[in-house]
Amino acid sequence: MTQADDRLKALFALDEPPARDPGFSMAVMEQVMRQRFREDVALLSGVSVIGAGAMWLVWPTLQPALVAVSQGLAPALGAMAIAFCAAMILGGRPSHALGLAT
Repeated sequence: MTQADDRLKALFALDEPPARDPGFSMAVMEQVMRQRFREDVALLSGVSVIGAGAMWLVWPTLQPALVAVSQGLAPALGAMAIAFCAAMILGGRPSHALGLAT
């Protein structure tokens, strides 16, 4: 029976999953995180360029209105801008914060 047990062990050893390699897993996760970082940078760069272009287009119309309104609303608008920035920063990845991810 020992010979049969050895043959069964050898047969079952073929179906065992390979040993886990922590170095390989770390290298794969590093590449995944680098790719996510590149995607985040590309998304933020694109949004920044589009936002800058939109501001450049509407600034001549928007500037006089801002000057007229800013006298009384400056503190409230500053607080709202800080709250918006904090929500964007604390909200996680930019694609989730902008509502682009599912």
